[in-house]
Amino acid sequence: MEPIQPLALTMGDPAGIGGEITLAAWSRLRREGPAFVALDDPRRLSTLAARLGWEVPVAEVSGPEEAAAVFPERLPVMTVRLPIPSEPGRPDPANAPAVLGSIERAVALAQGGRVGGVVTNPISKATLYRTGFAFPGHTEFLGALTGTAEPPVMLLASPMLRVVPVTIHVSLRRALDTLTTAEIIRTGKALAAGLRHGFGIAAPRIAVAGLNPHAGEEGAMGDEEGTLVVPAIEALKAAGIDAFGPLPPDTMFTARARTTYDAALCLYHDQALIPIKTLDMDGGVNVTLGLPIVRTSPDHGTAFGIAGQGVADPGSLVAALRLAAEMAARRNREAVAA
Repeated sequence: MEPIQPLALTMGDPAGIGGEITLAAWSRLRREGPAFVALDDPRRLSTLAARLGWEVPVAEVSGPEEAAAVFPERLPVMTVRLPIPSEPGRPDPANAPAVLGSIERAVALAQGGRVGGVVTNPISKATLYRTGFAFPGHTEFLGALTGTAEPPVMLLASPMLRVVPVTIHVSLRRALDTLTTAEIIRTGKALAAGLRHGFGIAAPRIAVAGLNPHAGEEGAMGDEEGTLVVPAIEALKAAGIDAFGPLPPDTMFTARARTTYDAALCLYHDQALIPIKTLDMDGGVNVTLGLPIVRTSPDHGTAFGIAGQGVADPGSLVAALRLAAEMAARRNREAVAA
């Protein structure tokens, strides 16, 4: 069931592959949906389509309400002008205000109920940092824009695996220093709620990863499992959540192991992202849990090295758009039922 409203798709870094995967996603989805409106510079999208030799007519629209009617024939775009022309593979901090403005407008549209959800194209955090951007990444910025009381949680989802890292965009050393039982519990509860309301899993099974090799080998290779992880699992169980572990990280992502859980709760960034990107780089979707709006994104970066060549695979963006539509429709059904 598709939501009534279209989705809002942000610009991403204009020097990356966001523009071409936006064009390619429209070509793939124009007949079947879900419909989306791009918050982008229509001149740069038209120029890019012409350079690549793609037939993607662009329609400037004043609001998302016009998008559904336009979408089958033209790519609807709400205009966000770039201060300077973008060059593929060469990010420029001068365009940072447009990149951030695209995200801010998309969030405002979602909060106002004018779009079903927000799908974000990849940004260059390093480029934004050079302009004073104060957030580690998209996830934290979206939390600030929506005024969430708790930090949002990053879920990576594909048909093969769902994973959530407890610590996200910090160094490995800092991740280990800041990992706490309380944060594992908070993230586990957010994951369980997200699986229930976002994915329709009534009683989600959550596998919790260990931190050390062989999940500590009963303390021989580290005691964090006993001091940090096990107490968190017990607290999650006491809250009625089917959580189990800690499991050895080197075996919990095998095909057989993945059949025993609905999502894996991992303890740091790469512990979660390496397995899902290895298994399904093109079908993986980044989902932000704990927001008052639906937000998804492709599970990849800006790919500056191939930008502007027309070879970028739009599969992850298409998957992100479809999942956002499904999640928005589920939220609509829950709201009607309530």
